[in-house]
Amino acid sequence: MPSLASRSGPPAASSSDPKTSSSSTEKVAKSVGSASPLRSSPNRPYALSDFEVVETLGTGTFGRVLLVRLKDRDVADRSAYFALKVLAKTDVIKLKQVSHINSERCILTKVDHPFLVNMIASFQDSKNCYMLMEYVVGGEIFSYLRRAGHFSADVARFYISTIVLAIEYLHSNKVVYRDLKPENLLIDSNGYTKITDFGFAKEVEDRTWTLCGTPEYLAPEIIQCSGHGSAVDWWSLGILLFEMLAGYPPFYDPNPILIYEKILAGNLVFPEEIDPLSRDLISSLLTADRSRRLGNLRGGANDVKNHPWFHGVDWKALQEGRILPPIVPYLGRPGDTSNFSKYEPARPSAMPGLYGADSGHHDLYADLFPDF
Repeated sequence: MPSLASRSGPPAASSSDPKTSSSSTEKVAKSVGSASPLRSSPNRPYALSDFEVVETLGTGTFGRVLLVRLKDRDVADRSAYFALKVLAKTDVIKLKQVSHINSERCILTKVDHPFLVNMIASFQDSKNCYMLMEYVVGGEIFSYLRRAGHFSADVARFYISTIVLAIEYLHSNKVVYRDLKPENLLIDSNGYTKITDFGFAKEVEDRTWTLCGTPEYLAPEIIQCSGHGSAVDWWSLGILLFEMLAGYPPFYDPNPILIYEKILAGNLVFPEEIDPLSRDLISSLLTADRSRRLGNLRGGANDVKNHPWFHGVDWKALQEGRILPPIVPYLGRPGDTSNFSKYEPARPSAMPGLYGADSGHHDLYADLFPDF
């Protein structure tokens, strides 16, 4: 869920790496597919009464993400399970997030890429807005990173490469993501990345001025409110790569204001374990002057892909899912949530309308969410 709250501090250092595959060039059995042009809006007549709530997958400021099962499908059918994003209308309105929610829904109906989470449908009742998403069973990269302490350059390269392709696709369709971080990166059943949570994503022709994102990942131009565009995603990619390799972000403080000051000061201190080539890529992405920032130059994403750090990456094979990933998640029974953190079940009082279909109440806010 969108939030400007500071994340937890750097974890204890660890020398461990996740269990990785023996070769990064072997083919996986199942292709993850390829990108398509912006697609038309789905039109599925789903309602809350069609689903049974199984478990909570995540929580946010004004809602939560639930694992749900279509009631008319067998519990042993993996295709019966979905992630349902539930957004309480009163909280969305109170926190002035109506435009963000509508924008998120609009963008998700259009984007179609193997490394972006897929929205199946959206609907609403008098209490909540709902986005029905594919269930990405592997959980957050954030969890794997915290358990490992940090990733090796080879492990990080796989995930960063998939994200480069996803960012390239979004930018080619005039979409700026604006919330890249490990918590918003999921691992699918094949071990590939899926970017989720488009609450801060926006279709931008030139520049926008909204202060949004996660403090540690904000580009200087967002903090300075000087107008920003797609270059902010390349800055965030640099922060992400640093965090994957070091185990913590380069600019951290418990106080968000002090985080902003550190970002603007630009004092980048690398731990010894980060190699020179990785340092060069990170420094090129974390260039305060966006006119000189890698990814925002004339060559765009190709400049990033051509950096020596990515030497040996087969971009076409990666796009088509033919590279063996470093982590293949455990898959238990259909509907298994063992790769996600555990949350308390949603209380009916906390999520009005969640338990039992809302069919007869007048919707005071329907006009604010016209496309749901």
